[in-house]
Amino acid sequence: MVFSLFFISFSLFSQEKPVAKEKPHKAARPNIPGSFMIDFGFNRGINSPANFKQGFWGSRTLNTYYQYPLRMGKSKFSFNPGIGGSFERWLFTNHYVVADTTTASQGEFSLVPGSTFFKGVKKSMLVTNYVEIPLEFRFDTAPEDVARSFNVAFGGRIGYLFDSKMKVKYRDDSETKILKDKQNLGLTQFRFGVYTRIGVGAFNIFGFYNITPLFEAGKGPDKTTMNNYTIGISINGF
Repeated sequence: MVFSLFFISFSLFSQEKPVAKEKPHKAARPNIPGSFMIDFGFNRGINSPANFKQGFWGSRTLNTYYQYPLRMGKSKFSFNPGIGGSFERWLFTNHYVVADTTTASQGEFSLVPGSTFFKGVKKSMLVTNYVEIPLEFRFDTAPEDVARSFNVAFGGRIGYLFDSKMKVKYRDDSETKILKDKQNLGLTQFRFGVYTRIGVGAFNIFGFYNITPLFEAGKGPDKTTMNNYTIGISINGF
């Protein structure tokens, strides 16, 4: 009798189906077309004014762009329009500042020692920020797998100066202060430059040359026609 009850219980238990484990829900990754590009590089001037003495690390650029690739048929070439910003810094190792020294406010700017206006100058920097439209042609050896593809790009950028200032760090008695003088400073409002990139997957080396002078003709320091270039690295977020 006991053996019969044990056999029946075992049969019923063996017929029960195991409860299925609920699979964890994975959040869907947003499928955003195009790619995000970040550039980090160092600026150098060409035909700079005599007192335009730059620091290496402090004269740098950070660019952020969104680009949308337009594939040219089934080829390995694409056209990539985009939009973004370029944020440039020019550090003066001699602590000079760009200032309007004309008596009649003619809009002509010069490079003068920061000590002319401030005591105990510790740092002086020119800041230029642009909103830009990059337009480029790109070649990928493997367009279907750009994360592992060797690529070369060449294009141009059209930029508009939306913010510019002199940033001065100085010591007043026992207190350290920072002054930001926001004005045009004789800078060119619209600019155009060309650039190129080469690399594999997300990592690239880039070079940018600003065809438009940094300062407007007759308004910049020493009335010099100064161009500039930037060399650095790019990271493509795909």
